[in-house]
Amino acid sequence: MIIKLVSYNIHRAIGIDRRFSPERIADILKILDADIVLLQEVDYGVPRSNELDLAAALAEMCDYPYKATGYNVSLKKGFYGNATLSRFPIVGESNIDLTIDNKKKRGCQHTLIDLDESRNDDLMLDVFNLHLGLSAKERQKQAGILFKSREFSHINPDQPCIVGGDFNDWRSLLRALFIIGRDFKCATDRTTIRGNEKAIKTYPSFSPRGGLDRVYYRGGLKVLNAHRSKIKTAKVASDHLPIVVTFELLPKDSNNN
Repeated sequence: MIIKLVSYNIHRAIGIDRRFSPERIADILKILDADIVLLQEVDYGVPRSNELDLAAALAEMCDYPYKATGYNVSLKKGFYGNATLSRFPIVGESNIDLTIDNKKKRGCQHTLIDLDESRNDDLMLDVFNLHLGLSAKERQKQAGILFKSREFSHINPDQPCIVGGDFNDWRSLLRALFIIGRDFKCATDRTTIRGNEKAIKTYPSFSPRGGLDRVYYRGGLKVLNAHRSKIKTAKVASDHLPIVVTFELLPKDSNNN
């Protein structure tokens, strides 16, 4: 079974040209044609985005029958946070508060996705869609909160699981926590000639210098392809580029790569 996933910080659908255009984001998502989309910086009822329910608008424009939202930040009017769009049924959802002390509100949205609509446990996919903080210490604490959360800690390590989103992890300091500490692999890393791991660069969109948008995975998933979007419009539609990962869901007795 092949599953295409996109992670995209859409910057409230306000491009680097300062133009609000959900239609532009929708056009990009239509071209990418993913089965599951992880969005960050999604507005609900905020004046800067015409008080739209942005997740609902994008789901409708792109024909995603299932969506879940986790709004972390409360503004004077409206909210914003993360949203997950899916072509497969979302049969469970929750929002994990990752806020540290008095810093900006942050969260991780957990969805349980039924890949064959049969409630077969072997075809359930746990997906975590997060947006982490700006300081390294804050991000390390947020990762700890995620790992200790009921949603994460109850997952069998052999079950398919994806953690994706905007990690804000410029120096890849969280990589060891996921790879060594929790047996994940990083779909969005590239091995250099010298054998080092480098993240696919997605920020800023017009001239990427940092690999902020990442996807980690474990449990019967094999990466077939991972790349940042080359769609021309994506260079201006947001300050991040979408990251695209295609997985193969392996039989339960197979070894993933």
